[in-house]
Amino acid sequence: MASERCDGCAQEVHIAGGIASIWSFTHEPTGGMTMDFEDGSEHFLCFSCIDQLPDYPTADDVRHLEPMPEE
Repeated sequence: MASERCDGCAQEVHIAGGIASIWSFTHEPTGGMTMDFEDGSEHFLCFSCIDQLPDYPTADDVRHLEPMPEE
C-alpha cells in the first residue's frame, strides 16, 4: 500500500493503485490528490483539507490548515 503525507494536516494518506496494490487485492480508495494552485505551488492534500480551502487557494492557505493530532 502506497501512502503520502498530507501537506495540510500531516496525516498519512492512502494512495490507491500502483505496483503496491497489485498483490494485496485491497479496494481502499485514494484519500487525497496533488493540486496545482494558480500561484505556482503544488501540494498533496487529503480530501478533508481540500474541503477547508477557499475557491482560489494559495500556498498560504495550505500553511493555515490545522495539523491533525497523532493517533
